[in-house]
Amino acid sequence: MDYRKLFVVKPGTRVTLDKLDPDYTGKQVSAEHAKADTEKYLHKLNGLQYLMYSEGKHALLIVLQAMDGGGKDGTVRHVLGAMNPQGTTVAAFKKPTAEELKHDFMWRIHPHAPARGMVSAFNRSHYEDVLVVRVHNIVPKRIWSRRYDFINKFEKLLHRENDTHVLKFFLHISKEEQLNRFQQRLVDPARNWKISEEDYKEREYWDDYRKAYEEVFARTSTKAAPWYIIPANQKWFRNLAVSQIIAATMEEIGMQMPKPQVDLEMIRRQYHLAAEDEGEPPVGESRRRKARKKAR
Repeated sequence: MDYRKLFVVKPGTRVTLDKLDPDYTGKQVSAEHAKADTEKYLHKLNGLQYLMYSEGKHALLIVLQAMDGGGKDGTVRHVLGAMNPQGTTVAAFKKPTAEELKHDFMWRIHPHAPARGMVSAFNRSHYEDVLVVRVHNIVPKRIWSRRYDFINKFEKLLHRENDTHVLKFFLHISKEEQLNRFQQRLVDPARNWKISEEDYKEREYWDDYRKAYEEVFARTSTKAAPWYIIPANQKWFRNLAVSQIIAATMEEIGMQMPKPQVDLEMIRRQYHLAAEDEGEPPVGESRRRKARKKAR
């Protein structure tokens, strides 16, 4: 199953979230059933991220959006956890500070865009400025309604100027599942720190957020920066789908291991001279000696 084709929002189309099943798992019937495939994609991600870091020509930006409790933190931990931390960054965008509010809405976003060779994840993102501000009427419609174009131009800039591949995921959970996760935060001491009074206040705006997200998908899902709506009631399926989509996208970039920037033959000669001076066997000879000893 190609989850890119199944969950992508095709440019220019509209989706209705109420018609999409957040419990969908396809032919995958359980976490145990999906374990092998998930581990396969995570293993691919590890190698592909190393290749991206080594080549240093491309970048990947992963944008995560969801209702409260949708699993953004878990997805960051799962996906980026399969990669080398040296080549990854995570930026979490919360309520703008007083300084940030003095600037245009993209001012706080752009510095966190990934450099070539890097993978970055946005836990919430520039899309908050066409979601929260719209739902709570923080700025007039004439202001937030023109931001879709600015967002599209920003993502196009990243892609064309820096070869940054942008993947945007909406983690789709039901209102019932959200309440269940809020309950887990209450009963599990390890999750108590996640409790926020704002969570319950925001639940009252569920339908307003749904409409705002549907507008986001219609206006900003493009070929260069597509939106994927991931059924996320089942965390294990969310992890499977997201990791498969990212791995498949990175594979298609066509990255290659860079060629050495030094004269390898000269380095080999220097190594052999150093090894002889220090009484060390050359590369390969030590392994052959050990193999002969084992054979005895």
